[in-house]
Amino acid sequence: MAELEGLEFGKSDFVLLDEVNMEQFMENLKLRFEKGRIYTFIGEVVVSVNPYKQMDIYGKEAIEAYRGRELYENPPHLYAVADAAYKAMKRRAKDTCIVISGESGAGKTEASKYIMQYIAAITNPSQREEVESVKNILLKSNCVLEAFGNAKTNRNDNSSRFGKYMDINFNFNGDPTGGHINNYLLEKSRVVQQQGGERNFHSFYQVLRGGSEEMLRSLHLQNDPVSYVYTREGAASVVSSPPPVLQECHTCQINMAVLMGNLQFETDTESVQVVGLEVLGHIAELTATEPDAVGKSLLYRTVATGGGEVIEKGHTEKEACFGRDAFAKALYERLFGWIVGRINAIIEVKDYNPVLHGKNTVIGVLDIYGFEIFDNNSFEQFCINYCNEKLQQLFIELILRQEQEEYQREGITWQHIEYFNNQIIVDLVEQPHKGIISVLDEACLTGGQVTDTVCLQSMDTKLGQHPHYSSRKLNPSDKTMEFHRDFRIRHYAGDVTYSIEGFLDKNKDPLFQDFKRLMYNSSNPVLKEMWPDGQLGITEVTKRPLTAATLFKNSIVALVDKLGCKEPYYVRCIKPNEMKSPVLFDDARCEHQVAYLGLLENVRVRRAGFAYRQPYARFLQRYKMTCEYTWPNHLMETDREAVEAIVTHHGFQDDVAYGHTKLFVRTPRSLFTLEQERAALIPILVLFLQKVWRGALARSRCQRLRAMYAIMGCYKRYKVKAHFWEVERRFASVRNMADYGKSVEWPTPPAALAQFHSITQQLHRRWRARQIVKNIPPSDMAEVRAKVAALGALRGERKEWGCSRPWERDYLANGTKLPFHHIPKINVDYCVTIAISFSFSVLQMNRFNKSTDRGLLITDKHVYKLDPKKQFKVLKRLPLDIITGLSVTAGSDQMVALHTSSQDDVLLCIQRGELCPNQDRVGELLGTLSDHFTRFNVHPPIRSHYYFPWITLLFKIWSTVTNQENQGAGDRRKQALRLASSSDTEFFSPTKLLAFPNT
Repeated sequence: MAELEGLEFGKSDFVLLDEVNMEQFMENLKLRFEKGRIYTFIGEVVVSVNPYKQMDIYGKEAIEAYRGRELYENPPHLYAVADAAYKAMKRRAKDTCIVISGESGAGKTEASKYIMQYIAAITNPSQREEVESVKNILLKSNCVLEAFGNAKTNRNDNSSRFGKYMDINFNFNGDPTGGHINNYLLEKSRVVQQQGGERNFHSFYQVLRGGSEEMLRSLHLQNDPVSYVYTREGAASVVSSPPPVLQECHTCQINMAVLMGNLQFETDTESVQVVGLEVLGHIAELTATEPDAVGKSLLYRTVATGGGEVIEKGHTEKEACFGRDAFAKALYERLFGWIVGRINAIIEVKDYNPVLHGKNTVIGVLDIYGFEIFDNNSFEQFCINYCNEKLQQLFIELILRQEQEEYQREGITWQHIEYFNNQIIVDLVEQPHKGIISVLDEACLTGGQVTDTVCLQSMDTKLGQHPHYSSRKLNPSDKTMEFHRDFRIRHYAGDVTYSIEGFLDKNKDPLFQDFKRLMYNSSNPVLKEMWPDGQLGITEVTKRPLTAATLFKNSIVALVDKLGCKEPYYVRCIKPNEMKSPVLFDDARCEHQVAYLGLLENVRVRRAGFAYRQPYARFLQRYKMTCEYTWPNHLMETDREAVEAIVTHHGFQDDVAYGHTKLFVRTPRSLFTLEQERAALIPILVLFLQKVWRGALARSRCQRLRAMYAIMGCYKRYKVKAHFWEVERRFASVRNMADYGKSVEWPTPPAALAQFHSITQQLHRRWRARQIVKNIPPSDMAEVRAKVAALGALRGERKEWGCSRPWERDYLANGTKLPFHHIPKINVDYCVTIAISFSFSVLQMNRFNKSTDRGLLITDKHVYKLDPKKQFKVLKRLPLDIITGLSVTAGSDQMVALHTSSQDDVLLCIQRGELCPNQDRVGELLGTLSDHFTRFNVHPPIRSHYYFPWITLLFKIWSTVTNQENQGAGDRRKQALRLASSSDTEFFSPTKLLAFPNT
């Protein structure tokens, strides 16, 4: 907060002074300057003292400290007033302007730079490329305009010799979208003449000192400014190299004036001639014109008589020099205007539609020359000081007069404060038919030889009774003025003595039409564009152009009108000394500036008045959350009563006044207290709003989820029903199909019915199997059960297992043509109770590598090994319950291994006998045993899916060896070992063996 700054730095707001007088004002200003506090408030006005040194108060941290803060929350700074103007523009969609005033060297140009930098820094947080481009152009335009419009003066090394007003356009988001620059009264006389110790515009020296040799050679220039008449003054000063943009602005156009400054004339017996025709060639080359046309424009003037006759009138040597200088000034002035126009063409807002883009608001920044009092004050100083009178009048109108009138209009008790109104001085200069400008224009339009002295006499006659005008003729005792030369105006900033010499010529701004036509006919398109009035013929030019003073007056009046319709913010710049010292504070010099800037009157008005005023509705809208009676909406009859409730709630009754439409707050402290409480409540309100909003979002999301789940449920039910309908459609007639629907393709089920679909398929298969089984005769059921059991046991591991042929089961009986109970030597007890499950002939191989024909008989309780050679004598009987496993191979051989709990395994090879070669009985054996164990509810020990490749190898070895009957036992054993050690021995690898579950 500004008023809480340490007392060792003085009062940060002049309104807080104990007594409002010049002594205390100057004491506080000097103390703050010595303590490095160069900014001080007067309410919303910033008083700035030029420090003449770099200050570390403009970095990113300072920008963030002032960003979005109220004017009184931080110490005084340019950033504070810039942020206040930006907030007012953005919050209230109101155009604002920042008027920077003060005399030459007070730091106005630097202040405008910092304001522009701050606005550029706080805008466009999203870093949009098009906005960044506009900001860069607005910032970089300062460099170009300073190079062409600033010069070194005795008071300031970088003095603006033109006035600049920049409008920055903002969209509804507060981002800059473009701008426009207006320039006022470029001091073009500086091109041809400067006061002692001063320099021409920076651009000349930058080109001469910083231009490349190639560029200078192409322009026929030397790199020494002393070589040219127009740059000789101050040429020893060090000047930086030209900015790159100079090369883009047709530098040759600038140096025209330099060349012509060295252009000399001589008079022979009859006419005036140019000294050195080579110079004419250089000028013609640079202007893209003909040398003869250049020479003719310099030496002659083409005029039209009243009868329409065109004649050529030769110049005198003085007229030729005058025409040369006028052409140089006009060329530079039009170049400067062309540069400003090019910048505007880039940054101006084009095709802006308020309906589509929202309201376009503006912040104006005015950086214009300050009040000037030189030893020799001419026409330029007269115009500059008139401009400052108009701006001071605007300040008086908006800050002093309007504020007091607002108190009266609002019915606030108020004691009127006297102040000096400079309207009388403004009228002295611009009043129609009576003012100085009117006298000058009248003298310029009068035919005949009207001199500056005659014009001064006319001014003495018409203005002699004016209290703010005097001359030596009117005041003969004042020896500070010369007779027939000087006149004095008592400005608000002090008395200024002007020399009338050159007033009429500068006011006429006489540039012969010949030069305009010469430039318009140039083949250089830029030059042609800068001289559009050259297209008129000599007989077409009949109307006299407006004088320079009138044009300047019209532009200043338009500027003041433009500023008057905006909400103004002021920066009043003070120059602490003439030595440009960072430690020297010239009391008398500063006191004079404080006086003529009207700062003391401003303090008195602010102190007697109120620091803050706001319509009731707007005040209520901002601070209603700080009072329980007004939040969220009040129930009182008027907004004023609600505002009174807020003020009473906080105890500020003695610090406010109630107007008809506005509330007036006297001190910033009260407002700051409200802002603090509001800032403390904002997070709470934000959390509340977030809670409400999040609840609304959650409810909306829940509704959407419910709707989504309802849609998903309906869709799922539809998909399920659609699947059912499709299954029903496809399988509607399966009962009448030959394959009972086996060939029907099942539809793809939805994910939710995957398991159900699998079960349905199983049910269909079971139903189909039942339908098929139902048609099988009872006599075939045993075979069917056995085949089904074999299919389940083998599980697709064995390709051939006899499924496609009929299973006879009792092959021994079929082979002998007798049933077992007729076979002799079988025990009668067994014959009576026997239930043969399977019988067949096998080839048994023992551990001694001997094979024997045997018969195998399987009943419901035992396995019998029979000797076919002894009429199927029972050699061995094994109970079924000791069989622990059964192993077969995956190939087509008929080898079977029976595993027993006594580990006395039996290796058999089922003989094919008289069967067909492709007949396979392993599956029949396996199916019979599996079916038996299933029917008797015994877990079958058969593990037919364990296959042992070594069995095949052993059988291969055994069959190969045994078929060679002529070999002895020893030879057969050796041959078996050799076969075992061949490539087939890989089957003996332990990794190829599978363990039996019960062995």
